[in-house]
This record gives sequence, structure tokens and C-alpha cells, in this order.
Amino acid sequence: MNVVAFCGSARKDGNTKLLLETVLEPLEKNGVQTELVELAGSKLRGCTACFTCIKKKNGRCVIDDDMVNECVEKMANADAILLGSPTYFADVSTEMKALIDRCGMVGRANGDLYKRKIGAAVVAVRRAGSIHAFDTMNHFFQISQMIIVGSSYWNIGIGREKGEVASDEEGMKTMHQLGVNIGWLLDKLND
Repeated sequence: MNVVAFCGSARKDGNTKLLLETVLEPLEKNGVQTELVELAGSKLRGCTACFTCIKKKNGRCVIDDDMVNECVEKMANADAILLGSPTYFADVSTEMKALIDRCGMVGRANGDLYKRKIGAAVVAVRRAGSIHAFDTMNHFFQISQMIIVGSSYWNIGIGREKGEVASDEEGMKTMHQLGVNIGWLLDKLND
């Protein structure tokens, strides 16, 4: 079993990464292979609506000078996909939005590459706007025909400065429980 997490923060090693690592911990303890991919510094850009992925159906985006095709491959090979983003103006970061749009388009154009995989969204927020960001990532899972896993509360951690989300006790417990729930579902699906 394999879980890949994409950290959509423009800031390396920030709160979003800390939240995702907390989700991955119980999975790793149970022998699940995990990988965390940080999008910071990757210079992702959005979909150009050229529809080449629909015409070619080769599992790739025609834009080949960034990491999107590598991300598509990681998603296609994973049993579960985590998307994590900070809240920027009540939505996901531009890096996360570019990943969603391009990986989503390639996935749909190639027979729904992520269909029936597990998906979970994680949001870091300073104060407000997190539900819209959470919904944006969950809409990617829904249109991709994925199974969305929940936790004991919405998968949101509160904090602004690097590491500050670690003091959000409820948020950290929510992330841990999310990891436990993903592990449980992975086991059920692989029985």
C-alpha cells in the first residue's frame, strides 16, 4: 500500500507540511509506504485548455517543463492521495490549484486514472477561509470518482508562523485520526 501527499504551500517546511506529516505518521507505523511531495519552488502553472491530453490519451500533460507529469504518475500509482494547502484569500494556493487542474484534466482524459482511490484534503489556516480551500480539494476527489476519508472534525489546522499549527491540539488530533482512518480503509479495501 502506498500513500502520496502533496504539500501545496509556497513556503517549504511550513504548517501544511507539518499537518501532512502528522497524517502520515500512523500510516508509516503500520507499514504503509508514504511519500510527501512539496510543491514549493516548483513554478507550476495552470492548465492551458489545449486538450492535448484528451487527444493523445498518453497519461501526460503536454506542458513538460515542470513536475506535473511526475505528480500524475505518483497519483496513478498510489492507493491514497492527500492534498494539503494553506489558505490564501479563502482558497488553495496557486501551486495547489495548478496541480488540481492539470492532474485532474489528465486523469479524466485517460479513463479516470484516480477512480476509487482514497482521497483526503488537509488545510492550514491563520483564521478564516479554510472551508472553501477544503471544498476545492474535495471537489477534485469527487470529480475523480475517489473515496473521501474524514476525521473527527474537518481536516484543518490553525497557525500562521512556521510550526505554529503544532500548538493547535485539536487540529493535530484531527490529523492523527485522519491517518488512522485512511489506514483502516486501506486495510478494508485490500482484504
